Amino acid sequence: MAKIAVENPFDDVKVALEEKGHEVKMFESDETVKGYDMGVVRAISDVNIDQFDFPVVSIHGNSVTDVVNEIEERLKR
Repeated sequence: MAKIAVENPFDDVKVALEEKGHEVKMFESDETVKGYDMGVVRAISDVNIDQFDFPVVSIHGNSVTDVVNEIEERLKR
């Protein structure tokens, strides 16, 4: 399955993705993260988008289920 980086403190997203069989690593908001298939962040902004070399999904305004579904849908593309 996919390697996914999840911003702290979203442990519930980490658990849900691991239940789907994904490899998940937690990271701090100020940390530069590279080499993953997807990422989950608190919010997407022009400031933080450069710290990733993969597509990211924002948890802002979404449920855990919404985020997991969005990631799985993007990975199918």
